[in-house]
Formats: sequence, structure tokens, C-alpha cells
Amino acid sequence: MTRRALAVRHVAFEDLGLAAAVLDAYGYEVTYLEAGTDPVTPEAFLAPELLVVLGGPVGVGDVDRYPFLDAELAAISGRLRAGRPTLGICLGAQLVAYALGADVSPTGRQEIGYGPLTLTDAGRDSVLAPLDGVPVLHWHGDQFEIPPGAVRLAETPGFPHQAFSAGPGVLGLQFHLEADHTRIESWLVGHAHELAGAGIDPRRIRAQAVEHGPVLADVARRVLDAWVAQSTLLLEDPAPTVSDPWEHP
Repeated sequence: MTRRALAVRHVAFEDLGLAAAVLDAYGYEVTYLEAGTDPVTPEAFLAPELLVVLGGPVGVGDVDRYPFLDAELAAISGRLRAGRPTLGICLGAQLVAYALGADVSPTGRQEIGYGPLTLTDAGRDSVLAPLDGVPVLHWHGDQFEIPPGAVRLAETPGFPHQAFSAGPGVLGLQFHLEADHTRIESWLVGHAHELAGAGIDPRRIRAQAVEHGPVLADVARRVLDAWVAQSTLLLEDPAPTVSDPWEHP
């Protein structure tokens, strides 16, 4: 039987990156859903064995301006209710957190560039264990609270909620573990306006990618491999479903 993974993409250059090869190694057939262009339905999100919700420059607070986000939240909620493995990255993690009942809000500041994580005790016992102290790529201004019943896994100075797990198959990452440092230029071009507005020199991030990217790529593959392996086992022995996620109005 072919295993399927659906990646929800909000902007072209924020794709699966390093995760693509990991999914391929486990035999997953990957399909992209282009949010805002392709139809977003609960059925589309529920059908694949794995769901990865990627990042993007919009946010949970932009539902009125970008109505597809409302449909996306409803579809994510349905998948969580069914107990299906889900990975949220940056915006994706914020959407998953909100669907699970947590607040998501602007911070009034931005965390952009490579910087190390500090794992909680729970994080050190999770699939994120290899990341402790490793610089990862941060690129956000909003933040999520930890959903009720979920477990906080990582923090950075000033941003205490960097990762959470909500059961064995649901993982939310505020940072970009998937980003391929050899393709950082597409990020610098795609987010040029944001970088200029924040007063961040793209040369700094480019240099950080050269310095930290190779080590991070190796560690990231190990983490992603562990999540895919854990989620694949979960599909064979399903966990209890989420009892009370956010409900689509």
C-alpha cells in the first residue's frame, strides 16, 4: 500500500526542504496543497497518512483578510480530532496550536536568523533530543501558547514556546527545522521586504547559514526521521483521538 503525505504550502519557497528526502526514504508519496489556490477541505486533510503544514508570511490573526485560513483551521481541527499524525512548522504550528485551543498572537518583535534552542526536560526525552543547543533557523513575529494538554518541548530567550507535542503524532515547531541552508537565498529574496523592515542585513543570515547549516542539516534529518518513524508506527497502532480541539464556527 502506498503511504501518502500531504504538505500544505503557503508560499513557494517554504517547502518540505530537508523533510522531502526523509519522507521519500520511508516510501511516502508526497503531494503539495497550495493554500489559497487549491481547495482546502476536511477530506483532503484527513485522507493522507501524514500531514505537514508549512510556514508562510500570514498568520492566524489574518483570517478576515485571508479567508482560506478559516477553512484550513477547520480541516486541521478535523484531522486532529481523528488522531492523525500532523507536523506543523512556524505558521503551521500556530495553526495547529490554535486548532487545539491555544492563543496565537503577535509579539511586537521578530526572531529572524540562526540561534540555538534550549530543550525542556520533556524535549530531551522527545524526538527533538538531538537539537539541544543546536542553532536552528528562526523566522517569525507571532507566537503560540502551549495548547491545553500539550507538552512544551523547547524555548529561546524571550520566546519560551518554541515547540510542543500533543500526543505521539502531533508536533508543532515554531522554528524552521526543514529549511535547507543551500537554498537560503530563496528565503532572503522572498522575505526581502520583511528583512528590510526589520533592519536585518541578509548578509548576516547568509553567513549564519554557511556556519551552522551543515551541522543543522544532519541533526534535522535525524529529528525528522524520528518523527516520521514514530508517526508511521502510530498509524499501525492508533493513539486516542483529540477530545476537544478548536471547533470551526
